Amino acid sequence: MDYKDFGLVNTKKMFTDALSHHYAVPAFNFYNMETLAAIINAAHDTHSPVILAVSESALKYMGEDLLRGMIWGLNLKDSDSVALHLDHGSSFESCVKAIKLGFSSVMIDGSKLPFDTNAALAKQVADYAHQYDVSVEAELGVLSGIEDENTKAEKSSYTNPDDVVNFVNKTNIDSLAIAIGTSHGAYKRKSENEELRFDILDAVAKQLPDFPLVLHGASSIPQHFIKTINEFGGKMKNAMGIATSQLKRAVEKNICKINVDSDSRLAFTAGVRKILAEEPEIFNPRDYLSAGQKNIYNNCIDEIKNIMNSENKL
Repeated sequence: MDYKDFGLVNTKKMFTDALSHHYAVPAFNFYNMETLAAIINAAHDTHSPVILAVSESALKYMGEDLLRGMIWGLNLKDSDSVALHLDHGSSFESCVKAIKLGFSSVMIDGSKLPFDTNAALAKQVADYAHQYDVSVEAELGVLSGIEDENTKAEKSSYTNPDDVVNFVNKTNIDSLAIAIGTSHGAYKRKSENEELRFDILDAVAKQLPDFPLVLHGASSIPQHFIKTINEFGGKMKNAMGIATSQLKRAVEKNICKINVDSDSRLAFTAGVRKILAEEPEIFNPRDYLSAGQKNIYNNCIDEIKNIMNSENKL
């Protein structure tokens, strides 16, 4: 299936414009109809480009046919500037599968592999994907934390700025995810004083002045969601994300894509927990799922406006 048949676009023009106008394209992960609807409605209502991100585990959960049906049902056109992105593809085969399904962008994550092996795998994916005008992202450096079964690591390693030019030249990728202190999951920092390694970001941006850079593991973990979850029976002590001020600072440099997953999970969970606790007579899934969906919508609006700076950038 050609992604253009869905009205999707790849990320090349998005990133070129983001670099020129100093904003980041939000890449929001989704897992079902409610999360997809919340994200796409927020993007439409803010006139923001958006990347719909799907992990391998989320694809398995939704199923290929249902995913394609939902994307088809969005009735997209090129001017909507929406990309469908495979997040943390684990193999050449998984990227090929996504491209055949109609994804317009894929990430091949060989970050845990030795440099040369990572580069060879990324080049293999890029060579294949570019035949179909599909964008390719790869990663240098490793983010710690756990997001799902395919996205986890006990230890992190920062991106080496001296490696980035060689890696990009060897692979012909379209964007590069770097490790500067972000991490996957809801427990990203132990204190408010922890800073991202902007020295590394500056050095990488100097080496690749006009190349799209990506931040994974960059959810801000809004504390009002944590408070609501814990108030209504949850147990998420000490969950802490990346400060919005630091994310905004990163956007002012070459960061033109920021991945958000945990924030949406927290927003949804907070909405569902709250309505079920306050209205225990509810048993219609439409009622409590809508509460979660509304929370994700509002959070996406907030992050588009106040972190990504992508409002009215269509």
